[in-house]
Amino acid sequence: MMGQICITKADLAQLMPMHLLLSPDGAIRQCGATVAKLFPGRDLAGQLFFDCFTVRRPCNVGAVDDILANQGVKLHLVVQNGRNTTLKAVAVSVDGGDGVLLDMSFGISVVDAIRDYDLTISDFAATDLAVEMLYLLEAKSAAMAESRKLNTRLQGAKVAAEEQAFTDTLTGLKNRRAMEHVLTRFVEAGETFGLMQVDLDYFKRVNDTLGHAAGDRVLQKVAKVLLDETRKEDLVARIGGDEFVLIFHRMTNIDKLNEIAARIIQRLEEPIDYGGNPCLISASIGTAVSDGYQGLTADKILMNADLALYASKNKGRACFTVFSEELSSKSAKIDPGEGFVSG
Repeated sequence: MMGQICITKADLAQLMPMHLLLSPDGAIRQCGATVAKLFPGRDLAGQLFFDCFTVRRPCNVGAVDDILANQGVKLHLVVQNGRNTTLKAVAVSVDGGDGVLLDMSFGISVVDAIRDYDLTISDFAATDLAVEMLYLLEAKSAAMAESRKLNTRLQGAKVAAEEQAFTDTLTGLKNRRAMEHVLTRFVEAGETFGLMQVDLDYFKRVNDTLGHAAGDRVLQKVAKVLLDETRKEDLVARIGGDEFVLIFHRMTNIDKLNEIAARIIQRLEEPIDYGGNPCLISASIGTAVSDGYQGLTADKILMNADLALYASKNKGRACFTVFSEELSSKSAKIDPGEGFVSG
């Protein structure tokens, strides 16, 4: 009997899944199903309320009489189950003062409670705002999942677009734009590196005699050779028709760079088959390293590697040259009309 209203324990459990019914000595006589979930594997019936819950506010509440003295006042509880879940509660006297009924809720900690105790809509009263919150959380979760998928697709598309913008479509190598980006970044960061300018010899003859399709086949073969002779951390870029730039990250050892240049030339001189016709090419290479500069710039090291390449062409092609200040002095004395013919 509750005042003039009769209610069964079953009705109480259905209406208030987060209730506790206490005896005058503080023993738990009955608890709602949701409260029971806060103590998995533990039967609350007969246990003392103050062994299971701590009243944080109001202060100095340590007995049932103290709870009754605060009827209608919001109680702030902490669940003593290792998770320290916080609850709100309101208490009223029942059974003519022979018991206490507490109706509890999670308050703003409902989101954490749903996660921690695997709660569902059925664990809340039908009129509880937590039900509405659950719907909102589910809707938000679904929306966030779709948003993440969309962001992933957009990010993927962005990466693909950036990759395409930095890639030479014929050979799959990086292009001039990518080379300039990496070179500028290395210079600004003070990274050490070696740089090679590679220009194909006799490539024009392949195009003139066998056609541009043969030339494309040769360029693709050259790309493979250049990738084979470099490391993953190096950059290989096609910056023009038959012009390539190789940037060797943190490699400035001249002997090592010369070994690589020699291997590249040797491999490129192997005949490349196109429809039963051998395509014969070679390469001239100019190398410069980032060491020894005062105020290094991307344009400066590219120009110096180009001067070294120019020297290789003038030496009869199919060879490599490392930039030196002597080359810079010689280039200043060359008549502008004397340049070499690419290809």
